[in-house]
Formats: sequence, structure tokens, C-alpha cells
Amino acid sequence: MAVFVLDKQKRPLMPCSEKRARLLLERGRAVVHKRYPFCIRLKDRVGGDTQPLRLGIDPGSKTTGLALMRESDGEQCHVLCLFDLVHRGFQIKKALAQRAAFRRRRRSKNLRYRAPRFDNRTRKAGWLPPSLQHRVDTIMAWVERLSRLAPITGISQELVRFDTQKMENPEISGVEYQQGTLLGYEVREYLLEKWGRECAYCGATETALEIEHVVPRTSGGSNRVSNLTIACHDCNQAKDSLPLATFFATDKGLKKRLKANGHTADARLERVQRELKRPLRDASAVNATRWALFNALNAIGLPVAVGTGGRTKFNRKRLDIPKTHALDAACVGVFDTLHDWTVPTLTIKCTGRGSYQRTRLTKHGFPRGYLMRQKQVQGFQTGDMVKAVVPCGKKAGTHTGRVAVRKTGSFNIQTDHGAVQGISHKHCTVIQRGDGYGYHHTPSIHHKGGAGQTVA
Repeated sequence: MAVFVLDKQKRPLMPCSEKRARLLLERGRAVVHKRYPFCIRLKDRVGGDTQPLRLGIDPGSKTTGLALMRESDGEQCHVLCLFDLVHRGFQIKKALAQRAAFRRRRRSKNLRYRAPRFDNRTRKAGWLPPSLQHRVDTIMAWVERLSRLAPITGISQELVRFDTQKMENPEISGVEYQQGTLLGYEVREYLLEKWGRECAYCGATETALEIEHVVPRTSGGSNRVSNLTIACHDCNQAKDSLPLATFFATDKGLKKRLKANGHTADARLERVQRELKRPLRDASAVNATRWALFNALNAIGLPVAVGTGGRTKFNRKRLDIPKTHALDAACVGVFDTLHDWTVPTLTIKCTGRGSYQRTRLTKHGFPRGYLMRQKQVQGFQTGDMVKAVVPCGKKAGTHTGRVAVRKTGSFNIQTDHGAVQGISHKHCTVIQRGDGYGYHHTPSIHHKGGAGQTVA
């Protein structure tokens, strides 16, 4: 993986190899400017020649791939760095829903009338929900950050659009696009006919049936008809927010009802899973943010080239490259060959910068714990990248990773190999202040023909 280089005035130069960066540091010609991504700053050089660099972007709902490449002759690309940017849109949506529930409870508790304000609110053109806007903002933040570390001259974005109806029904065509699943039905009548007017879980017939979410809303399930089913009251209450497989495997009452109705757990579980279609939440998120990201990239001033998902897949299949988010970003656009793509990938996980909420609550909204008011302890803050050298004891050794502070001064460190708990602040040294992200390196993926092989 290439190392970013800045000159004496902090202007970006061409990235160099790890060996060259190590020699520059050992000879005192450079200092470490940033640990993640690793960047050095030269002490005796101002300016220098650069080559065309292109940043490939493969937008995704949960993870976005970034690839920095050096172009030569417009037909060959050499991969310098690969990044996987992990978003936190679902956590943002969950936090906003929880805040709305708290506010709703406070208004109802006071038993006072409050005029509706929803109709008075306006949204600017191009507004996106916070969970989707987060994806655009995070990608743009890293595009600008990488532009300060490397002389990027162009950007390639995969401008993909998902046909969500064709994902549900590959044979759909013509007027069927205008006719939904519920054509001629109401929701309840449709579900009763679909499931034969019996409980989808235990097979009970002579009982009142209720509409049930197969994948709970708390786990990301939607209100799509494909995620709804009919269940008796006992199954509906017992399943609650349990995953489907866990419910069938652990609920003793369900097993008794299945036996009484002459059904087996495996058969009923297989039927429900067969009827359950995959959620389209991720495809909808990409569709909603693709143009917002494209417009934001154009505002930077660098030339932006767009490519289709089909072209990316064609390049990947033609060059026999494994499918990952970062390598998909490297395959965006038009080129002949791709060299040196077996470099390690730096995974960047969005963690946020903490929370204003200092009270931890149970699922029912009651306090279960309180966070300390100050965010720093002994000069450390949750999210800082630290290096802990423990001289003796069960945790002796060197531990490097993201720290979670405690008021007692005994910290937890999240390393690439797992969490290490109970490390004293006396053994810790800050190597990079928290910036709202967590970092770890993923080993390189080697081609079946051999490590470092050029695929043409």
C-alpha cells in the first residue's frame, strides 16, 4: 500500500512505497504527518513533479469503496490505495426514531393540546433524510481529505440505478409496472388469501389472525407486503422482535402448537422463508443518493467521469478480479489493464464523535446508567488512536487501536485482533486524535495465479 507524501509546505506530492517512506523517516528527512491513512511530510523539499491520479468511487448503502490509482497512457491503471468506507446510516435512523419517541411521550404526558406544526415545515430542494445525507457527506469528506493528501486530477463514480420492481419480479414488463402487488385486494384480505387463512407459523385455522412483520421493524424490516404475514395472537406475541430462525428454534409454545396442528417446524420455516423476499432498503438508499453525490463531486472542480454498474462488472470479470467494494471502485470506468490491485485495504468505519445524550436507557425508556459529563480522562478521549505498552501482567505487550475511556482511568482498546480491556492510562500514548472514524487494515486479496501478479 502506497504512503502519502506532503512537501515542506504541506502540499501533496506523489505517494511513495513503504520502503522509501521508511528510509526517509530513518534518515531524518521526513516526519510522520498522519497515521490513518499513513502520511509523511518531507522536511527538505518544496514542490515536485506529479502524475495523473484518479479516485474511483463505488457508492453503496452500507459500505462505499474508494480506490486511488495512477494512470499511464490513459489505458493502464496502477492501484496505489484501497479503502472501504463503512457508513452508519442505520444507527442515525435508529437514534432519530428514539428521540422522536421520547418527545412524543413528553407531549402526551403533559396532557396539553399542541397545534400540529408538520404542515408548516418546509424542506429545501434536494433534501435527503439524515441517514442518507450522512452517506453523501461522509464520501465527500473523504474525497476532500484524500485530495489534500494526494494530487488527484480526476474522479470516476459508478452512477448505478436499481430497478426495484424488476428485482422483485424479473419478468415484469409493460403495464405491470403500474399495477402493484395489491391490485384488486386490501392488505388483510390479500394476506388471508396468500396464507390460506391459517397462521403462517403454527398452521392454526380456527382462531383470530393478526398481521405480523416477519422481519421486525426494529431489525430493519419494512412495511412491504412481502414482509407481512398472518399469525395467531399467541405466535404474534411470542415472536415479538425475535429473528425468524431463532423463534422456530427456541419457542416451546410454538412447537406444541405445531404438533397439535400436525405440522413440522422445518416445513413451516421453509415456507415462510420462501415467501419472504429480500429487502430493497439498500437499493433504495443508493438510488436516492446517487445524483446528490454526483452534484457534490462536480462542485469540487475536478473532472468527474461516470460509469455504469454493468461496465464495472464487465471490467471485473474480464480481468478476473475478486468482488469487493474497494476493487469495484478500481474497476469503474474505461481502461485496458489494472496493475497491483493486490494491495491491502484500509477499512474506515464511521463511529461518530460521541453523543449528547448522557443517559443510557432500557428498551422501555427507563434509565439504566449515566455517562460522565466530561469527555476527556487523563488527556484521552473515546475515539483516539493510542499505543499502549504494558510491561507485565496478563495483558503484557503492545496494543494499538481505538480507545474507549473510563472515569477510573482504566481504558478499553479495540485492536485489529479484538478488544483489550482494563489498560491503565499510564501505559497509553496518543498517536492520532479521534476524528469520528475507526481504522483497521484488511489483508490483501491475492490472485489465484500468485501474489502481486499483474492481470491483463
